[in-house]
Amino acid sequence: MATADVKKPPYRADHVGSLLRPAAVKAARKRFYEEKSGDAEELREIEDAAIRDAVKLQQDAGLLAVTDGEIRRSFWHYDFMGGLTGFELEEREEGVQFHGVKLRPIFPTIKGKLDFPDDHPMLDHFRFVASVTEVTPKISIPGPSCCHFRTAKADIHPKEYQDPEALFADLAKTYAKAVRAFYDAGCRYLQMDDIFFAYLCDPKHRAAKAADGQDPDWLIERYAWMMHEAIKDRPDDMLIGMHMCRGNFVSTYAAEGAYDPAADAIFNQTGVDIYFMEYDSERAGGLEPLRLLPKGSKRVLPGFITTKTGDLENLDDLKRKFDAASRYADIGQLGIAPQCGFASTEEGNRITEDDQKRKLDLVVRTAEAIWGGVDK
Repeated sequence: MATADVKKPPYRADHVGSLLRPAAVKAARKRFYEEKSGDAEELREIEDAAIRDAVKLQQDAGLLAVTDGEIRRSFWHYDFMGGLTGFELEEREEGVQFHGVKLRPIFPTIKGKLDFPDDHPMLDHFRFVASVTEVTPKISIPGPSCCHFRTAKADIHPKEYQDPEALFADLAKTYAKAVRAFYDAGCRYLQMDDIFFAYLCDPKHRAAKAADGQDPDWLIERYAWMMHEAIKDRPDDMLIGMHMCRGNFVSTYAAEGAYDPAADAIFNQTGVDIYFMEYDSERAGGLEPLRLLPKGSKRVLPGFITTKTGDLENLDDLKRKFDAASRYADIGQLGIAPQCGFASTEEGNRITEDDQKRKLDLVVRTAEAIWGGVDK
């Protein structure tokens, strides 16, 4: 468990959550899920060992918030969604298109009334990482917008949810229950990956939603409302983070476009405490949207360090980028994190474990160079 003398978050250095899956985990998952030759206890023991190693990796780097690396998951989002009451995952012939590659063909469907079950498996995922770390345990889950954006209209079966406002209301209630459940499990730092705010800044995605009869600006507003409703009653000692990116599957992406259309909603309507924002390429646009970050305790961690390639960024270049960012937001409200996870799906990005370690080390070194430490 976390030691009592570890400073509470937010921290100057952090990371989004997922880590590369070790070969032993990939082999065990293949035996269990594909070949049907392994047993659940064997898989759990191998995953447990890998998570302990992942925690040590993060702690050795100097990070004060650690995750389980999402090592028990296949996807960053669908595993959580499939554990919700009312959701079912279906395998089909063709997956979602990314830039030059397609996602595995798993699709979420809503078959019944939505709810967060008391035995959702990720509650135990959190309890385990909390039991094996000496610092702050964090868990990342998909935000409520994901449950709408990634579910096709034809796959929303309950008649009452044909009214999107009814669906959004129940999603907000479901997530509010999840927030409370994680708090009761001991979680004081919960991250929700609401990446579709960034997707809705992409002209192509905006046009696709408009063609489907959904105003993208209205969706941004309603997605912000859902997040706010989900977290507004959290206890005072619980921090909520939110990650935004433009897709991350074997080092590819699915969207591009500056944050401008969503920046006000992100910063001023969600109620979130900490923002992890992709900023590793021109696809993310300029830093100007940071000017809308309200003065106070909210914090932005610009993702200037990429997880899509193994090339290591230069510390002096990172300092210059923070000089630029500080023209729009107080440097005291900034921190550093990689642009996304290292393995948003179990396949992982096209980098090595050594690349991953060097990137995490650089996150900490950057925080030390700019702010004097991870906990400053």
